[in-house]
Amino acid sequence: MAKAPPSAKRDRIKAFTPALVDYTNDVVYGDLWERKALSKRDRSLITVAALVATYRPEQLASHLTRAISNGVTQEEITEVITHMAFYAGWPAAMSAAQVAYTVLVEGNKGE
Repeated sequence: MAKAPPSAKRDRIKAFTPALVDYTNDVVYGDLWERKALSKRDRSLITVAALVATYRPEQLASHLTRAISNGVTQEEITEVITHMAFYAGWPAAMSAAQVAYTVLVEGNKGE
């Protein structure tokens, strides 16, 4: 079974919602993300699109970093956000663009 990526946010709530964190670690990252029918890169693209569409900026930030690690380019992420504006709504895409800029552009300053 694969190990879930480290997460200070999950660690913070583990004592409060232990089962939720365990399911996240064991099922979402240990099983779902390890299925072979889709690459992790494709799963990242799908996840970013879903988080944009459902307006989940808190989750989007960490999945943008994961997407880059899984081989998705910044250009592809900006294209997903732009594409989703027409399917998920302009406000959702504009909010996602702000999160992506903070994570991918401002987060890279000094590196």
